[in-house]
Amino acid sequence: MILDGQQPDSIARAALALAGGELVGLPTETVYGLAADACNDAAVRGIFAAKGRPGDHPLIVHVASGADVARFACGMPPPAQKLIGAFWPGPLTLILPRRAGVAEAAAGGHPTIGLRSPAHPVAQALLAACAARGVHGLAAPSANRFGRVSPTTAAHVAAEFGSEWLVLDGGACSVGIESSIVDLTRGAPVLLRPGQIGKAEIESAAGCRLLSKDELHTAAPQAPGTLLTHYAPNAKLRLMDAAQLRAALGILGDRTAPIAVWARTPLQEAALPALTVRRMPDDAAAAAQQLFAVLRQFDAAGVKLIWVETPPAGDPAWDGVRDRLERAAASG
Repeated sequence: MILDGQQPDSIARAALALAGGELVGLPTETVYGLAADACNDAAVRGIFAAKGRPGDHPLIVHVASGADVARFACGMPPPAQKLIGAFWPGPLTLILPRRAGVAEAAAGGHPTIGLRSPAHPVAQALLAACAARGVHGLAAPSANRFGRVSPTTAAHVAAEFGSEWLVLDGGACSVGIESSIVDLTRGAPVLLRPGQIGKAEIESAAGCRLLSKDELHTAAPQAPGTLLTHYAPNAKLRLMDAAQLRAALGILGDRTAPIAVWARTPLQEAALPALTVRRMPDDAAAAAQQLFAVLRQFDAAGVKLIWVETPPAGDPAWDGVRDRLERAAASG
């Protein structure tokens, strides 16, 4: 059931459901999440079951502010407070050492915990209402089947799971891709997943250089959204540069299998039969905001192939979009 997230009665109803161990769909500025009381292991296991997600693949716990970090983390590495001050509430997740005995299921049994304070007003209102009922922190991965395209509207969540749970409608997500993830348990900060907040911004706020996963001498810890294959539509997705796109369209002929294209480059072949073309924004932030909705629209149209123009090379503003598209393409 979709409820208007702007209404206090809807917030109260959702908070009551969460306090009772139920799942609720909630909006954030990044994507919609499927939420449960982070400290209720039975409820959190319901998230894993609903998504078909492996039980050892950890979830992000959403908190109201930095003041809640100590409930879940047993240490605050030096850059953490700087990053919290600079970017919370906002689309940045910090991996911190987990307090023993807390949020075991949400952490997938790992000794670390991912924490984020969402900027969406509906998410913040729900967190406040939950806190009044003794629920401090919501485990909330993206509200979709594991490995598939993330939802950016309440309708996407309802289409994914039906009417089994309440979904708070907070409108379309303003960011559209998941948060950047920084691991602070390795002695030096490590960027595990790019997002709207870029590496240079994070380094400036932290006052130190971020390592990449490739620079680690040991395997990176498991973290949400960092599998090789993820964010995949039903159709097979292929990334191509502008020249490859033009060449591929030029040899289609009268092919009738439905194909969709998302590209920044104007394409003369847009009138070919069984071809759907959507214009990709030139601005990285706008492209990120549209990305998952566009992939879902293509799936709904029944296309079998999705051809996407590769994001501009060497432009860090596109790192988050590039990351999601590369993982989606790997799933094919």
